[in-house]
Amino acid sequence: MNDAAPSKPQRVRSLGILPGDLPTGPLNGITDVEGLAVGQTTRIVGDDVRTGATAILPHAGNLLQDRVPAGLAVANGHGKLMGGTQIAELGEIETPIVLTNTLAVPRAAEAILDWTLAVPDNGTAISINPVVGETNDGRLNAIENRSLTVAEIRRAIEIAVPSPVEEGCVGAGTGTVAMGWKAGIGTSSRVLPQKDGAYTLGVLVQSNFPGCLRLLGAPIGRLLGRGDPSTLDGPHEPDAGSIMIVVATNAPLSDRNLTRLARRAFAGLARTGATFTNGSGDYAIAFSTAESVRRTPERRRGASSVSNLANESVSPLFQATIEATEEAIYNSLFTATTMTGRNGRTIEALPNDRVLALLRRQTAHSEDTPA
Repeated sequence: MNDAAPSKPQRVRSLGILPGDLPTGPLNGITDVEGLAVGQTTRIVGDDVRTGATAILPHAGNLLQDRVPAGLAVANGHGKLMGGTQIAELGEIETPIVLTNTLAVPRAAEAILDWTLAVPDNGTAISINPVVGETNDGRLNAIENRSLTVAEIRRAIEIAVPSPVEEGCVGAGTGTVAMGWKAGIGTSSRVLPQKDGAYTLGVLVQSNFPGCLRLLGAPIGRLLGRGDPSTLDGPHEPDAGSIMIVVATNAPLSDRNLTRLARRAFAGLARTGATFTNGSGDYAIAFSTAESVRRTPERRRGASSVSNLANESVSPLFQATIEATEEAIYNSLFTATTMTGRNGRTIEALPNDRVLALLRRQTAHSEDTPA
């Protein structure tokens, strides 16, 4: 860690906090995976509308025609993930992935359908599997008013770009809360060494889950007095909340190994202090952008030969998933800002300066303690 202790929102690496061992990509985000794009729309209106949508496009081509292999993992299924059963059954994704709030899932599906059918050669499609993930932002957003429109969600898809991803209180993370603090969208990436294929892996999260924050093993939440979820004021059960984790890689993986990759994301989530409670929906979707494993129309018509990594080669990607998920969650918290929403309720941002002081103290104590 460095000696600076700024309180303004910043990514954890700019504060000298370095989770994991593998190097990051140049953007340290999911868009380090070549060809992938992210778009976000944010809706903040009046005193009680705090919501939005985040869209992830695996590649710039026709997603319905050239599908990507994918895997799904569920740690706790208290959520409304749309399209998940077909991912589990067929092992592929054929649309953008859209993240939004719980009651906007049907409108997000409609936005995906409108956008997909407008793509050339898709106008006569009679089956499309929209993939929509959600978390409940009802602590700050009047979610029951369903103010987010189909057009606004479709706009997130249309403006998606392969650029640095805005984090914190933006898009689907506008009104979210994690472990008692204001949270939002976060992202991170890892690049494997040349001996392991030099593949890139990126993670994007929509953080809105219960727990007690741990940072590099230090019990920061408890030290800040935010270890008890019942202290959170809001219209939910005290232990309610969710997280959506999207993992992308250019490594040529089968849907089976992508499912294994998705499962490892929960190890990164656990490192941050998540408690995986009864009321939490904890989902991870992983997909590969590699053209060698893409489900093209030709490959879907009959037998085909596909080159993908063997089981013995995926362990470095497991490590990358764990590390990038952990850091993406930290970024979703450290880049968020204090927000006031419905009923005048205020959720405070993580006090970065106090966190750094506590982390330094914990690190110094552990170094002084004999093994």
